[in-house]
Amino acid sequence: MIDKLRSIAIFATVVDQGSFRAAALHLGLAPSRISEVVSQLEKDLGVTLLYRSTRQLSLTNEGRQLNDAAKDMLGAAESGLDAISPMSKEPAGALKVTAPAFVTQTELMDSFARFASAYPKVDLDFHFSDRPSDVIRDGFDLAIRAGWLDDSDLVARTIGHVDRFLVASPTYFASMPTPSNPSDLESWGWIRFAMRADHTEMTTKDGQVAKVLGKSSLSVNSASALYEFSVRGLGLTAIPEHLACRGFNRGELVHVLPEWTMKPLGIHAIWPNQSRRENLTTLFVRSLVEEQS
Repeated sequence: MIDKLRSIAIFATVVDQGSFRAAALHLGLAPSRISEVVSQLEKDLGVTLLYRSTRQLSLTNEGRQLNDAAKDMLGAAESGLDAISPMSKEPAGALKVTAPAFVTQTELMDSFARFASAYPKVDLDFHFSDRPSDVIRDGFDLAIRAGWLDDSDLVARTIGHVDRFLVASPTYFASMPTPSNPSDLESWGWIRFAMRADHTEMTTKDGQVAKVLGKSSLSVNSASALYEFSVRGLGLTAIPEHLACRGFNRGELVHVLPEWTMKPLGIHAIWPNQSRRENLTTLFVRSLVEEQS
């Protein structure tokens, strides 16, 4: 049984790392040994667990079921080790984190770097993409999300917020009638962020609220793309503060209706309710919250 459990753990590592070679590097074993273990496990079980090609691996239905069970098994083992090895000792282990690509240009990177320096025995695996990942399906321990969270079975903690500015290039702004109210922007061309609501809500300091829809023939899934298209004069858009300030400093963008503000983007950490690395996850989140407060 011990050998079988070890083989299952190696199989789960192959799935988590995405290839035999990556799993071999992670475990410190030869790739041929990893392949041999998985092949023997398939032979013992009488099923195919992985479809292999020269470029990628994919799970069979049986492989998916075993991998789910393996995650539970490894999670229980890690929880047991955590229970007898308090976090007062130097934390060690691995965390796989996903975050929006625009985060790489914010102060959160300083927080990530300080955590990495403070806990050198924690292996951090960051994936930056503006395309949201499925935390559980994609095997992440933690996800950083920007925006407003939907109801979810995941645990969530707000760690900060990012202000947004409505911007356009000086050329585009000059080509349109000067606006005095958000309703004047209905005829402007908007560059939309694909994962946000079509309408934009704006408020003033004295509590006035306005919603504007505007017309749009351009939609993107990246905050950086919003910036690049706006500086090229393709329309009006709402972008995070750090990108807007870059455009203002370079003279590439102007702030449209600066007396009106937009709802900030909340920055949240989310993770599974029963995380396989719960202590490390909460330690990481707590450090982010303390840095941002």
